[in-house]
Amino acid sequence: MDRRAAARLALAALGFRVLSAFIAFLCNVVFPLDRAVQMHVFNTPSPFWDTFARYDTGYFEGIAWSGYAPLEGGRSNIAYFPVYPMLMRWLGQLFVRRHSTFYISGIAVSWMCFVGAMVALYYLARLDLPRRRAERAVLLTAIFPFGFFFGVAYSESTFLLFTILAFYFFRRESYIAGGICGAIATATRVPGIFMVPALAWIAFANLRARPLTPGSEVAVRGRALAGVGLAASGFVAYCAYIYSLTGNPFEWAATLERWGYYPGGAPWLAPFRLVASLLTHPYAYLAGDRMAPYDMLYGVTGIAFVLAIPFVWRRFGAGYGLFMLANLWLPLSSGVFEGVGRYCSVLFPFFIWAADVKSRTISTAIVVVFALFYTLGLALFTTIHPLF
Repeated sequence: MDRRAAARLALAALGFRVLSAFIAFLCNVVFPLDRAVQMHVFNTPSPFWDTFARYDTGYFEGIAWSGYAPLEGGRSNIAYFPVYPMLMRWLGQLFVRRHSTFYISGIAVSWMCFVGAMVALYYLARLDLPRRRAERAVLLTAIFPFGFFFGVAYSESTFLLFTILAFYFFRRESYIAGGICGAIATATRVPGIFMVPALAWIAFANLRARPLTPGSEVAVRGRALAGVGLAASGFVAYCAYIYSLTGNPFEWAATLERWGYYPGGAPWLAPFRLVASLLTHPYAYLAGDRMAPYDMLYGVTGIAFVLAIPFVWRRFGAGYGLFMLANLWLPLSSGVFEGVGRYCSVLFPFFIWAADVKSRTISTAIVVVFALFYTLGLALFTTIHPLF
């Protein structure tokens, strides 16, 4: 029965991507763009295809096309980890070498990984939830207000797929397979390395929960340790490559700082400022500051996820809680909200927890709110508003 449900979810996920692409096309045709188009998939503008190529897409396509460059007009593409652009390259090289081919390959990779991630999420959620609620977790992930990033030429869907697989295999005590998937995830996005403590905790909890015979203890512990090490190896390998290229293994972090991101500060300062503004002068704040509506969308989302951490921790264990905590600390400690929606979109434990809500009224309300703001977010991103 689970296989039938998985097949049904795969078709539904693909259909959802098609529907979202059609809505994005309508938005691009009907609404004025907030700023000039930065790139075109083809040599001439395309109201349909160009909706998939916004902001960071240009960096990914540049890496797929010609590799990494230490500096590119003052901005380095080293901040973007390699798995997703390499998949773009490998798929694109099967066809005619053109920029448009690489862009479309990036879209195809995102769509395929999204479908795979939805199926993998279902199986992961089934470890804790009945079938209907596991399906609801998939639905909430797909229609999350910033879930539109899963369908464009960005790395989110690739990261989500291999992150979910890493956790699934660790939960099932298949540590080597989990470590391999974790390595791919940690080489896909900067926050990937923050899954390693969570995976280590899950392995530790597994070992404590299952009594081992003296003969098997060393082997099982060895596989668990190897799996955790493998998961970190993707990140380490990229740092080693960047060291060979620039002499600084953390040049990707230096690049982020040159762009104005300084992680490591107090993660509560920006949320407190946002809450104070919304409580004391909401209209003046939202109407008077051009970035305020976008910061509000990102900030309120980040705060909601932070508030959910204790509930996730209590219901599903420290592994899921640590994963959310570490991945929220990184963007919030930078003092800016830019990108928080994308960071939250891959925090699958939140969606599994939200799907476990017992009240039908609250569950329906969550779906309605998610769907409304998903459409808004998709329209804003498509028309090149500052949702990054």
